[in-house]
Amino acid sequence: MSDYFGKEVPKLGFGLMRLPKKGLHTDIEQVKQMVDLFMESGFTYFDTAYVYVGSEAAAKKALVERYPRESYTLATKLNAMLITSEKAAKKQFLTSLERTGAGYFDYYLLHALMEGNYKKYDKFHLWDFVNEQKEKGLMKHVGFSFHAGPKLLDKLLREHPEVDFVQLQINYADWENPSVASRANYEVAREHGKSIVVMEPVKGGSLANPPKEVKKLFDEYHPDMSYASWAIRFVASLDGILTVLSGMSNTAQMEDNLSYMKDFQPLNEEEQKIIHQAQRILGNSSTIPCTACHYCTEGCPKKIPIPEIFSAMNKQLGNGQMAEAVSDYQKVTASGGLASECIGCKQCEQACPQHLNITDGLKKCAEVLEK
Repeated sequence: MSDYFGKEVPKLGFGLMRLPKKGLHTDIEQVKQMVDLFMESGFTYFDTAYVYVGSEAAAKKALVERYPRESYTLATKLNAMLITSEKAAKKQFLTSLERTGAGYFDYYLLHALMEGNYKKYDKFHLWDFVNEQKEKGLMKHVGFSFHAGPKLLDKLLREHPEVDFVQLQINYADWENPSVASRANYEVAREHGKSIVVMEPVKGGSLANPPKEVKKLFDEYHPDMSYASWAIRFVASLDGILTVLSGMSNTAQMEDNLSYMKDFQPLNEEEQKIIHQAQRILGNSSTIPCTACHYCTEGCPKKIPIPEIFSAMNKQLGNGQMAEAVSDYQKVTASGGLASECIGCKQCEQACPQHLNITDGLKKCAEVLEK
C-alpha cells in the first residue's frame, strides 16, 4: 500500500517497547544487531514513546547515531495520563527530542487516549500544540494511539479531522472482543479515511504462544509457520494499514518476523478460514487477555508485577500447565509483589488499556498460585 504521505511504507514496524535486557539495562548491542537486520531488509519504521523506560535513549544509540536521518522514520508519543500540568505535558516533546537526538519526528502521537484521560489532552491544549510543532517542521505527521470504543474514536476523529493517522490495537483474538473492539475501531478509522498503524498484533506476545487447540489448527496447515506470523499477517492483510508494529525482544524474533514480512503475502482464502476457526476457539478461552503493556504497574503502591503474574497464570488457564505456572509465579515474585498483597486501590484498572478487572484477577491468581 502507498500511504497518502506519498511514499511506500513497509508493512512491518519495529516497536521499541519490549527491548532485550542485560540485567536491569537495555542490551544496546543486541538492539543494534536488530536494527541492522531490520534496516538491511528494507524496513524503516521505528516506534518509541516518552514513557517507554530507556527506549528513546536506545533509539538514539542503536539507530539515530548510526544511520542517516533520511533513511528511517521515527515515531514517539506524548502521554498525559499521569501529568498534572500543561507545561509538564508539553515538556515531554522537548525531552523526547533531546533523548533521541533525531531533530524531528516523522510521526508524533498523543498517547493512549481512552475514556478516563482524553479530556486531559483538550485541557492542556495538546492538539493545538502538536499541530503547531507540525507547522514548524518538528513533526511530519500527527496522530494518536487509542484504547477505547468506536463511539469515542468517532467523536475524536470528528473533532480532529486534521490528524494524519491513528494507532489501534488490532489482532485476530480481539477482532470481536467488546472491551477492545478491534473490528469496530478499524471500521470507524477507515470511514474517516485514516491510515492505521497497528499495535499489539501479537497481543503482547500471547498469540506467539496461543492455546494448544489453536496451535494444532495452525500446525496442521503449515507446521513451519510461526504462530506470531499468523497474527502479524492477519492485520497486515487488512486494507488501509500503514504499518504493523511488532515489539521484538531479541534477534530471533526479528529474524522470524523478517522471514515472512520481507516478501509479504496477504492471507489467502484458506488461511482466512483458519483464522476464523482460531477466533472461535479463543472466544471460549479462559486466559487473561493482558498484553503486558505495563501501564498498570507504573503507580502500583505494592510494586506488583501484574503482567508477569497474569502470564504465569495463563499457562494454567490456557494449557493446563500448573507446575509451570507456579514456577513462573515464584520467579517473578521472588523479590516481592505477591498477588495477595494487592490492596484493591484499582489505580491499575484506571490505567489498563484492556479495561481488565485486575483486582479480581490478582485475587484468583493468589488463590491458585500461592497454595
